[in-house]
Amino acid sequence: MRCVGLPSSSGSEAALGSISVGADSSGAQPEAGTHSRRLLDPQVVLPSWLSSAKVSSLIERISDPKDLKKLLRTRNNVLVLYSKSEAAAENHLRLLSTVAQAVKGQGTICWVDCGDAESRKLCKKMKVDLSPKDKKVELFHYQDGAFHTEYNRAVTFKSIVAFLKDPKGPPLWEEDPGAKDVVHIDIEKDFRRLLKKEERPLLVMFYAPWCSVCKRMMPHFQKAATQLRGHAVLAGMNVHSSEFENIKEEYSVRGYPTICYFEKGRFLFQYDNYGSTAEDIVEWLKSPQPPQPQVPETPWADEGGSVYHLTDEDFDQFLKEHSSVLVMFHAPWCGHCKKMKPEFEKAAEALHGEADSSGVLAAVDATINKALAERFHISEFPTLKYFKHGEKHEVPVLRTKKKFLEWMQNPEAPPPPEPTWEEQQTSVLHLVGDNFRETLKKKKHTLVMFYAPWCPHCKKVIPHFTAAAAVFKDDRKRQDLTILPKLVSDSWAQAICPPRPPRVLGL
Repeated sequence: MRCVGLPSSSGSEAALGSISVGADSSGAQPEAGTHSRRLLDPQVVLPSWLSSAKVSSLIERISDPKDLKKLLRTRNNVLVLYSKSEAAAENHLRLLSTVAQAVKGQGTICWVDCGDAESRKLCKKMKVDLSPKDKKVELFHYQDGAFHTEYNRAVTFKSIVAFLKDPKGPPLWEEDPGAKDVVHIDIEKDFRRLLKKEERPLLVMFYAPWCSVCKRMMPHFQKAATQLRGHAVLAGMNVHSSEFENIKEEYSVRGYPTICYFEKGRFLFQYDNYGSTAEDIVEWLKSPQPPQPQVPETPWADEGGSVYHLTDEDFDQFLKEHSSVLVMFHAPWCGHCKKMKPEFEKAAEALHGEADSSGVLAAVDATINKALAERFHISEFPTLKYFKHGEKHEVPVLRTKKKFLEWMQNPEAPPPPEPTWEEQQTSVLHLVGDNFRETLKKKKHTLVMFYAPWCPHCKKVIPHFTAAAAVFKDDRKRQDLTILPKLVSDSWAQAICPPRPPRVLGL
């Protein structure tokens, strides 16, 4: 096996370091007769094609499974090229040599020649099958010491570099065969060059690879690019990286996607129909027009109706004058508030028409009346608060006219919350920061689940995790299951859930 080692400035990648010909990683000459992974000895005669190819000088040969195991243990991002023969690897090695320089410090690229008698055992152990006549190479990726995936994306410099920098990230847009008519821009220099030379109308989508709206729009954008081929140019540029701050500032990229229209290098205006189809884009480019100014929404307080709209100044006086008040704290931009608003208004109208009304409904715009929002600790929208003779009471989840009216006719304290997992009697051992390490030291095998109480994936796992703990509660050899509820910050918890499931680690 030959390996392109990419030393890192820190972590396990740096542990192996760069190796120079005839010396170990410390620079000392190896003793005679010792066996180690090393660069090709200067006396070894290389195949003619390999001598002339621009293969990275860091290429090394390892044919022993133990050496590969050590490599995977010490480097956490490894791409291995398995080839049927030396000649079969020629083109891939040339390409991977340039990739190695681009991802230096972030990954490692290795080569195993399965045609070599010494390496056949290794290929068999790694379950590499190159027996089909048309299969000459395989690319396998290993992460954190284990097999991750077979590389099946485009075998190009850009695609492999992007993969090694983010092995679990989405493929590049240009890897989609349907996007061949979209001009894919990688660097600012290419963007400026395109603006300077392009005479045809130019529509550029500035996007981020993780953006769901971008992903939904891309198929329509690329279809329009094909239909307009020769008449207009549609281009895409991933500007999520901080290196494109100048472009984002220049073209007011505040969110993704941002689509800008140019004529002869001059920016005219943005295209803001983010739900458009290919036909919409094609039709718009026949006669491009700037976005129409949006008509500002009428504030809810100005719409009239039976809901009382309260402010910082009149809130307390209103509560003195009304003995039973249900207050909705809202924000104009909040989608859930807008959805609940019609039901709230209908309930207010029904109460207003009662001869002996059970109360009134009121609303507070928390974005304007910040003193009230702070006073009642409003952190999400909509939030309901009920006041009886000026005294605040908690309110259960209410979202419909029927529920609002039922509550106002018989306001009751919401049922007590269900006991937390820690408060329940189970065989799960709950850990906190103070006893986490000390407890694990005493146990030979422990399964730890890091979770957040609000996480939906965690809630689904908890019953099964608890049941498993009950099975092993008396088995000292296997050890009970352990849970860690609040050892990490909320920001960390939100980073892993959703959409990922709770993290369960075997220790």
